Amino acid sequence: MVDLKDLLADLADESEQLDALVSALPPADWARPTPAPGWSIGHQIAHLAWTDHVALLAATDAEAFFASVSAAPDPTRLVDAGVEEFLAPPAELLPRWRTGRSALVAALGQAPPGGKLPWYGTRMSPASMATARIMETWAHGEDVADALGVTRPATARLRHVAHLGFRTLGHSFAAHGREAPTAPVRVELAAPDGDTWTYGPADAADRVVGPARDFCLLVTQRRHRADLALTVTGPVADEWLDVAQAFAGPPGTGRQPLTGTASAASLDHSAAAARADTAACADTAAPVDGAAGAAAAGSGVSG
Repeated sequence: MVDLKDLLADLADESEQLDALVSALPPADWARPTPAPGWSIGHQIAHLAWTDHVALLAATDAEAFFASVSAAPDPTRLVDAGVEEFLAPPAELLPRWRTGRSALVAALGQAPPGGKLPWYGTRMSPASMATARIMETWAHGEDVADALGVTRPATARLRHVAHLGFRTLGHSFAAHGREAPTAPVRVELAAPDGDTWTYGPADAADRVVGPARDFCLLVTQRRHRADLALTVTGPVADEWLDVAQAFAGPPGTGRQPLTGTASAASLDHSAAAARADTAACADTAAPVDGAAGAAAAGSGVSG
């Protein structure tokens, strides 16, 4: 089991990496479109800032968190309304994001051991919340990187994303209205440091093998499987790669295969998918805590 302090350190580092990518941008570049239709770089950061804000409420003031849920005039616009509320010029948005994410890390670190935080349709441990925030920060960071035409180096922090991606296998099938498979799947991923991360029984007939970054891009729906170096064996593993999502809630359409240039247009995918993981936070059918519970805290991962 990963120590909560280590998770929170990784969350802070993941945020700092994205911060370094946007902090030096001129204000005009914050308006650059990202793969999520209608979302600029500013929208992506505003979304992270808003989600950190509501997660902080859940960690420090459950009554205020529930009040914010009850006050939402249209639950189907939860994500977009949050972005609209937090979207601001970079000089205002950047420090607000920094302050909010630092406060969340501190609050999760002070949460009582064994306690559960309220969330949309579920309750989550601080560790699950931290894991989901890492996943979402990384995924939205990929959207920003795509908008800027840069490739970020893979880090050991991807292990948290890969772990959550594996644990949500059954949820991925259920989200698409399919029966969860009973056959086990083995996942073997080449880690950034040359190590191998493994999940599932070693003798499983169904297998997924490939780079850890590619697997993480798949389960957060940042790339189509056709554009990734993942080797699949067995019908269950093959079907899983078509429906994989490490976030809770309804499925998005995912990304289309790239046809040549990795422009924002060629990386485009549906608005529904772009907002799936925070809209998913309101999914009352999400399992309590665990894999899909953690996935539910990745609010907006698919976009």
